[in-house]
Amino acid sequence: MKSDRPIGIFDSGLGGLTVVKEIIKTLPDESIIYFGDTARVPYGTKSKKTIEKFSLQNTRFLTKFKVKLIVVACNTSSSLALNLLKRTFKIPITGVIEPGVKQALLKTKNERVGVIGTRATISSGVYQKALTSCKSKVKVFAISCPLFVPLVEEGLLNKKITKAIVYDYLEPLVKKKIDTLILACTHYPLIKSVIAGIMGPGVQLIDSAGAVAGKVRCMLDEKGLRAEGRNRPRYQFFVSDEPRIFSKEGSKFLGRKIINIKRVNNV
Repeated sequence: MKSDRPIGIFDSGLGGLTVVKEIIKTLPDESIIYFGDTARVPYGTKSKKTIEKFSLQNTRFLTKFKVKLIVVACNTSSSLALNLLKRTFKIPITGVIEPGVKQALLKTKNERVGVIGTRATISSGVYQKALTSCKSKVKVFAISCPLFVPLVEEGLLNKKITKAIVYDYLEPLVKKKIDTLILACTHYPLIKSVIAGIMGPGVQLIDSAGAVAGKVRCMLDEKGLRAEGRNRPRYQFFVSDEPRIFSKEGSKFLGRKIINIKRVNNV
């Protein structure tokens, strides 16, 4: 496998762009192919079978570009389909759960950790199991927040309705006296300031995007697949719905203008 091949990344929609942003920062020489399944977002309300089906389709799509590594930048897919993807494809694949869990366990002082994510992610119990298997004494408090993704996808990042909904979901966690909160969905960093305001200064928020970028760097180094920097990196973006909306809202996630977006009708 050649080191100048791109990294493939997929998510149910816009949220995975937070991971793209960190990978570009950590690995500026790497080219990236991103697929956002915007026509079928959100994944968190769907069944395990459906999520596995979508994840397989998304991965097959990325392999068409001869990517050297795939990042499942969707917590729901990472929770319910990552093992299936690793068994099905020979290409190196990583999700977003393990890096976030490791970071949370390093940060917590009172061993009371909160997890917020989609209904499917929380119901899977993957984060709860990963946290307690690494550190048996840790107490985990997990809450699903199904309205967060639609709010973020609609660009309602700092509205009164967003603050009210976030407060309604997170009030029970405040009472649990956690000191660390994992944002177990790549959409949630866009409302991080709202979440932080409700949880208070004593709670550290774990956004796994940076940790995922570090994991990708290690994986590429282990396999000798780091881009050598001789070529200018290329960033290509594909979506399953309207590119114009993705371009407008996606720039908030990526922190830069998004160009070179194509719509894919059949994944």
